[in-house]
Amino acid sequence: MVICTILAFFSLFSKSMAAARERTFIMVKPDGVQRGLVGKIIKKFEAKGFKLVAMKFMWASEDHLKKHYSDLSARPFFPGLVKYMASGPVVPMVWEGLNVVKTGRQMLGATDPKDSAPGTIRGDLCIQVGRNIIHGSDSVESAQKEIDLWFEPKEVIAWRPAAEAWVYED
Repeated sequence: MVICTILAFFSLFSKSMAAARERTFIMVKPDGVQRGLVGKIIKKFEAKGFKLVAMKFMWASEDHLKKHYSDLSARPFFPGLVKYMASGPVVPMVWEGLNVVKTGRQMLGATDPKDSAPGTIRGDLCIQVGRNIIHGSDSVESAQKEIDLWFEPKEVIAWRPAAEAWVYED
């Protein structure tokens, strides 16, 4: 009886762990692509244990970027941001994992690289805020909005890596 209760608890715990996994949108910006940093960035997310479920290499249009950054449209730097982001190819990605939105933001570091801790992507790889190499969703809600803007549902792949049991307890 006790064993059944324990197994039931762990079964519920495993289901809640799986349900707690989320997705985030990460994009390597034109400066990160031009500097050849895509692989280093992917390596950091993979090494952490997050799962890549979508990725593409593309040159985004200004119209698409205006939609992506619409929350910043009233800011004075908005036109320059859109022009810069449309100046070269980008690598939009979707990563999946437990607390991936919050942890992903921590891995990126502060928006202004001078405020980013060593060991973060921005802290180690860039100097100026206008060339901060990477974008990451700031909430689960914005992640879903950004994923929907950049990827068709069929482009986001559900899969289970063999190493997953060595990353998660469930």
